[in-house]
Amino acid sequence: MKIRALLLCAASLPAISAPSAHADEANGGSRIVVTATAFEQKADETATPVIVLRGDDLVHRRQATLGDTLAGQPGINFDNFGGGASRPVIRGQTAPRVQSLSDGANIQDASAVSPDHAVTAEPLLLEGIEVLRGPSALLYGGGAIGGAINLIDGKVPTALPEGGFSGVAEGRLGTADDERSLVGGLTAGIGPFAIHVEGVRRTSDDYRIPKKFGDRHVDGSYNDTSTFSVGGSWVGPDGYLGVAYTRQRSEYGLPGHSHEYESCHPHGTSLHCGSHDDHDHDHDHDHDHDHEHDHDEVPYVKLRSERFDIRSEYRNPLPGFEKVRLRMAFTDYEHDELEHDEISTTFRNKAHDIRFELTHKPLAGLRGIFGVQHSSSRFSAVGEEAFLPQSDTENTALFLMETLAAGQVRFEVAARQEWQSIETTLNRRVTHQPFSISGAAIWNVGSDYSLSLSLARSQRAPNAQELFARGVHLATNTYEMGSAALGTETAKSIDVTLRKTAGATTFTIGAYHQDFSDYIFAETLDRFEDFRLIRYTAADARFTGIDGEVRQQITPEFALSIFGDYVRAKLKDGLGNLPRIPAGRLGGRTDGRWGPLSADLEYYRVFEQGKVASFETRTPGYDMVNATLAYKLALGPQANAELFVRGNNLTNALAFNHASFIKQAAPLRGRNFTFGVRSTF
Repeated sequence: MKIRALLLCAASLPAISAPSAHADEANGGSRIVVTATAFEQKADETATPVIVLRGDDLVHRRQATLGDTLAGQPGINFDNFGGGASRPVIRGQTAPRVQSLSDGANIQDASAVSPDHAVTAEPLLLEGIEVLRGPSALLYGGGAIGGAINLIDGKVPTALPEGGFSGVAEGRLGTADDERSLVGGLTAGIGPFAIHVEGVRRTSDDYRIPKKFGDRHVDGSYNDTSTFSVGGSWVGPDGYLGVAYTRQRSEYGLPGHSHEYESCHPHGTSLHCGSHDDHDHDHDHDHDHDHEHDHDEVPYVKLRSERFDIRSEYRNPLPGFEKVRLRMAFTDYEHDELEHDEISTTFRNKAHDIRFELTHKPLAGLRGIFGVQHSSSRFSAVGEEAFLPQSDTENTALFLMETLAAGQVRFEVAARQEWQSIETTLNRRVTHQPFSISGAAIWNVGSDYSLSLSLARSQRAPNAQELFARGVHLATNTYEMGSAALGTETAKSIDVTLRKTAGATTFTIGAYHQDFSDYIFAETLDRFEDFRLIRYTAADARFTGIDGEVRQQITPEFALSIFGDYVRAKLKDGLGNLPRIPAGRLGGRTDGRWGPLSADLEYYRVFEQGKVASFETRTPGYDMVNATLAYKLALGPQANAELFVRGNNLTNALAFNHASFIKQAAPLRGRNFTFGVRSTF
């Protein structure tokens, strides 16, 4: 009944014709509007660094997965799992502390449960990606305690197309994995209504790696995906109301999946594996992979996802209010994990997310937004690797953000109160009430420079996996044990950001420190060969780091940049390092544009990661060289075409990702060229 009432409320809203995001080309990329911030601030006005990928840069960089697409941006890494699954890692944090959003609504799949579960977002259909931290990210809840990634798409039209219709078509070919992708989208206007249809069909084989690894391919790194979406909106002078349906089907392999350890089980805090009664001498043993896997023997995932989105915005709904915004998402997700073409385990998630925001006009100098969000998830795992019981998670939240300008300084304050309950088929029910609050000050030093300080006390409730996991998880070669007594995790954070936004030299540099109480992590208790016994536990921890980019415009056509990031994450009281923390990076980039021709060349060094957790191994550093060459053709007043080629890992370096559970089984791609042609009309 509550959902029906909210749907009726959405249907009563008129429509708005503003685009979801735009850039002021005259002022450069720093003028890009960030839609996921409370007041749709520009990228150079936020309290902490915001990374925005749009336009040609996004087209050239996007890959099959969200993590691969964002990898290499300052402060962002990824925890790759072959070619089918890859999650972003922001300043050392990933799911469940990094929240993925579809235009402000939660993406509800199974990616937070394990790195081998794909994020159900299609990068080839995105118009933009926004990566947030600080007070704005806090408004999205405990799942964004490490950051929020907002994915901007066009499946719900927000404006009528000029000339009655618009569209895009793209084709791509990749050399390292024999990628073959087709992308298409069309928007048509019929009176006050706009209809949008889009789709992607992508196939790729196991990707190639340098010969010195021992194999030419990573077995099980293929990825075949198709995504289709249809949406429509009623668009008027003051608002819009739209709905979209998205269907995704995907099949991808699971590299590193092994049944050698399926009999392993815990004896207290020690592992017992089959007939290995005494394996103390095998601890810290570096398993010698023979790299002779039969492709047909590699387990794989068959994924099915159906999602309905309802979106609406309305300007000046009531006296004293600027805008009302509604986001609803209903997801029916399921994936099977198959071995020898027989289903071994099925994961399901039926979920919804409803978010309502109201922005008030300035009152005594204050401009603010407040709202309510409710999400629900029924998650289950059935089969051989059902290491989680069925669980029903309910989360309700109230949030508020206010801003006040006082001369050259602008102040922000944000707060969010959540009520979360998890009930399982084990007749267990746990509740948590996390509360988060933050404040920030942004000082505009003249017209070019700004300095911002952000302070936050953020809380996150544990999820069902951290509380109730129990069983073998062969994808990550672990036996997982939850801890039902886990409490709320609390982080006290400080961020300092220095920017220069105009002139030949521009930069954004951010330094941060997070002090966690009861930080929840997967502690490795024991190890037999490549198999680990992990238990979710809580301990105090610290994250400290710096990231940023400095850009120098040499001539109107040519620029140089230096970028890098570093994060140090460890437990307090001398308890050691946290696992799978990315190593530091430092690099440079040059880019130029000469009429219809554009090009860029980037190099960065990923340093060795030697600060490792218990039972973890060091990861050697590597050098990465990438380049892009593109040429645009004008086809008419509203149409153009672009030919481009993107080269990744041009030196064919053998690279291992320290953030990955399967770094030794799945090195990063070898040399790859992506050839593309894209037309908009």
